[in-house]
Amino acid sequence: MKKGLLKFLKVGIPIGIGVALIWFSLSKMGPDSRAALWENIKTADPFWIGVSLLLGFVSHFIRAYRWKYLLEPLGCHPRLANSFMAVMVAYVANLGIPRSGEVLRAVTIARYEKVRFEQAFGTIISERVADLILLITVVATAFALQSGNLLNYFESQQVNPLWAVLAIAIGFAGLLIAIRVIRYSKNRLLQKINTFLIGILDGTKSILKMKRKGAFIFQTLLIWIFYILMFWVIKYAVPNMEETPWGTIMVAFVAGSFSMSTTNGGLGIFPYPLIIGAVFAFSGIPQEQGEAYGWVIWGSQTVLNIIIGGASFLLLPILNAKK
Repeated sequence: MKKGLLKFLKVGIPIGIGVALIWFSLSKMGPDSRAALWENIKTADPFWIGVSLLLGFVSHFIRAYRWKYLLEPLGCHPRLANSFMAVMVAYVANLGIPRSGEVLRAVTIARYEKVRFEQAFGTIISERVADLILLITVVATAFALQSGNLLNYFESQQVNPLWAVLAIAIGFAGLLIAIRVIRYSKNRLLQKINTFLIGILDGTKSILKMKRKGAFIFQTLLIWIFYILMFWVIKYAVPNMEETPWGTIMVAFVAGSFSMSTTNGGLGIFPYPLIIGAVFAFSGIPQEQGEAYGWVIWGSQTVLNIIIGGASFLLLPILNAKK
């Protein structure tokens, strides 16, 4: 009963907060602004939405292909279909249960390929490290292009970079202490946890052992280029956004990326369009146009992930019936 309640709260609270924020934002808009927001969404060009969806699909495919480079040093040579469907299943899982996608992705590939769960999970951690490095690079680029607007946005959100750095440092120190305690403990439970963590470490080290490091780096760059492009082309879909400068688009992309990384990654991401709208508003773009931009990119990519991820749930056991 308690576990069920906790799961419900973990999923329900972010969704509730998201819905409340949307209601609050819309209630502050006048009737004309709300009508303009809805009109901008309704009249979005489906061609450019389709281009954005295609770019998103390709980025997911490259992510699945890149994963093979990390799994190969572990003696695992997964079918590309299984790798891709495991990635898409993870996206669907994240829509419902916070941060469950990475776990389910590792469970899925371990179920259908010759690799242990903890090793597969370790490779996913390695992926996240590579993606974090690219995100930092994108943030640096955005700062260079429009540092003033980005600082204004973070200030409006009361985000202090020094507090963020301090929190990360404290968390890292706590993690090191916990690992040391677990490593040298004679407690049976902690010894089992230590064995599990060693398996994860083996998977994480695969990034150092893989043969095609150049291809891995190149494909990591491609993934993020496609991420940026799928966000950028939406300016041609939303009315009156065609002339939006590249620097403004980059700032909005960065703010949106941070909003995703600081929420549960699922339906609680609803405030994403509000954040995009707020960033564009700093550049003098009407709030309703900016929010329409956010709704179109978020909504279209979510539908894509649900359709392909849902199909993957069904196809995985069918295509691997003999395993």
